[in-house]
Amino acid sequence: MLKTQFSSLLFALLASMSLAVSAAEVSADQVSPTETVQVAEAVKVNLNTADAATLERELLGIGQVKAEAIVAYRDEHGAFASVDELLEVKGIGEATLEKNREKLSIN
Repeated sequence: MLKTQFSSLLFALLASMSLAVSAAEVSADQVSPTETVQVAEAVKVNLNTADAATLERELLGIGQVKAEAIVAYRDEHGAFASVDELLEVKGIGEATLEKNREKLSIN
């Protein structure tokens, strides 16, 4: 009886280890090309050249009204000298800037 219990326990242990190893293995052909591209692409939005549609589409927390306000600010005051100048646009606060800082450029 002890031998049967030991055999069952050993079998269960080996089976679980085998499943864990096979679940952890992911070959390159199992990853789709679109997943790889999405990870590799980092979209930078140029505050001095982007139109309202691009700003709205690419930035978090920026809808049509705020995107148009950014373009209007740029038209009135000239090119942005820094990403932080975005805080001067009505409706853009610190939280919105920080959510998008890595996506923004001025050149």
